[in-house]
Amino acid sequence: MANDGKIRILVAKPGLDGHDRGAKVIARALRDAGMEVIYTGLRQTPEMVVSAALQEDVDVIGLSILSGAHNAIVPRVAELLKEQKMDDVLVLVGGIIPDQDIPALKSVGVKGVFQPGTPMDDIVQFIRENVKPRGVVA
Repeated sequence: MANDGKIRILVAKPGLDGHDRGAKVIARALRDAGMEVIYTGLRQTPEMVVSAALQEDVDVIGLSILSGAHNAIVPRVAELLKEQKMDDVLVLVGGIIPDQDIPALKSVGVKGVFQPGTPMDDIVQFIRENVKPRGVVA
């Protein structure tokens, strides 16, 4: 598939959390900002998220987690990405993430954590500033 220059982002709701309004709002804001958004739906496993990211050839994975399971889910996603040699995919986490958990998430490869109340423009700007252009070796 030809790349038209749009940033491709997978928005995923991993775990048993059944609340997806925030993820849908984010997905729409990213789409309105000109990004191509793939939304996985609810109750995704880390394996399902990484498989979809691989199949969709995304630049960004945005994990929306409200359940408190981020300390289990995110390291597993990072491990699977590493196994698939997808080190160039920007990983972001949004949702109810306590401040004290952020350093551990960043240590496994998360580049940005967005808590409730983060302005949409800040998220869009962060993605644009941190996505590596395709074909450019880091």
